[in-house]
Amino acid sequence: MKLNVKNETSRLRAVVLGTAEGIGGVPSLSDAYDPKSAEHIKAGTYPKEDDMVREMEAVKNVLEKYDVKVYRPKVINDYNQIFTRDIGFVIDDKFVRANILPDREQEIEAISHVLEKIEKDKIIKLPEDAHVEGGDVMLYNDHIFVGTYYGEDYSSFITARTNMKAVDHLKQHFPDKVVKPFNLRKSNTEPRDNALHLDCCFQPVGKDKAILYKGGFLNEEEYEWLVDFFGKENVFEISRDEMYNMFSNVFSISEDVVISERNFTRLNTWLRENGITVEEVPYAEIAKQEGLLRCSTLPLIRD
Repeated sequence: MKLNVKNETSRLRAVVLGTAEGIGGVPSLSDAYDPKSAEHIKAGTYPKEDDMVREMEAVKNVLEKYDVKVYRPKVINDYNQIFTRDIGFVIDDKFVRANILPDREQEIEAISHVLEKIEKDKIIKLPEDAHVEGGDVMLYNDHIFVGTYYGEDYSSFITARTNMKAVDHLKQHFPDKVVKPFNLRKSNTEPRDNALHLDCCFQPVGKDKAILYKGGFLNEEEYEWLVDFFGKENVFEISRDEMYNMFSNVFSISEDVVISERNFTRLNTWLRENGITVEEVPYAEIAKQEGLLRCSTLPLIRD
């Protein structure tokens, strides 16, 4: 397999879509990786496996409608394998294995049948102390935007998933790219104030547009840098509640086609007004785990 991903919106040809099969029952509160999952565990509204499987099948159907080759992880019983974006990501023709939370290491083994198709010298494994997850890595041609957390109290946040050591290693591996870090707001207890990954508060769409949430950035000048980079007229600003509902976590099949949650009325209207076809799917149950469409997809090949 010849990998190729340079941005978030070029025509998608091959992707790994996560699976909700075998996810099992409601996890214990102590096993929650993020405050939104914890919120729903406490409230008794944590999503059911059947509902999540149905939602992911809707996405698979849309991808196949556009002739995208869809790979799925091997099912591990009583294990969450929905968010494949976390376990690795492609930059140009290289696959970067993420250093994710130790409890989730089996997830990468479940896509070994995909990794076997990739030349060994095209797979990068970062050192163990360089923490990174794919939701924090956003490609924009010659730029790599990386969500991270600069604070010395990094280790006290289970929601801090990418550190500056990973940023430094990405700079070494991709010297021709501009690697730009962003200091994200983290909270272990309030999902409305937690940018778990960069794609929870920012994502490019279309040819030159972006979805952006100001409150996700600890440093206002970094948020302003993004507004200037895309141009204010090209930015769709989302609210705190829209960030909580994962408005920025849509997924592009191409510059002209975006998969979005069917309840994102304001966003979907804006996308259509900007000439983008919106494929609406139900994904509100999966959103209860603080992840959405981008989180559950791992692109391998784009044109």
